[in-house]
Formats: sequence, C-alpha cells, structure tokens
Amino acid sequence: MRIPALTVVTVAALLTAAPVRAQTYDPAYPICIQTYSHNGSAIICRFTSMAQCAATASGRAAQCITNPYYGVTQAPAGRRPRGAY
Repeated sequence: MRIPALTVVTVAALLTAAPVRAQTYDPAYPICIQTYSHNGSAIICRFTSMAQCAATASGRAAQCITNPYYGVTQAPAGRRPRGAY
C-alpha cells in the first residue's frame, strides 16, 4: 500500500512543478527592459543604448536597467594559461 501512495504523490509533485526559466540576461547587450503585467514581469536584453530602450519603454509599464552580466565571457574550453597545471 505504501508504494502506490508514494508513486501517486511523486507523479503529482512532478506534474505540478513550475517550469524553470533560462537565464534572463543576455550578456551580448548592455541594456535590458523590464516589463510588468498582470501575469508577472519579464526582462529582455536587446538594447545597445539607454535611449533606445527608453523609446521602447515609453507609454508602457516598463523600465530600463543596465545588464549586470554584460561583457561577462568565459575562457574558451580546452585553453589554459601557461603554468596552470
């Protein structure tokens, strides 16, 4: 009796789990727009200037923010600095 009950609880937990969102910030763009709606908020990083973002945000429930991950890059895989063994 314990195994079927545990199975039902596990399946219910998996079906009701919220989907995980991918990284919100795109490190290729310095400016992001954060929009607000009754469904929640969204952050989209596709702007190269604050003025460009402000023009898009004008008249909307939105604000422009700087991207905290802009320009953050990782070292290429397989390459190590000399002497780092």
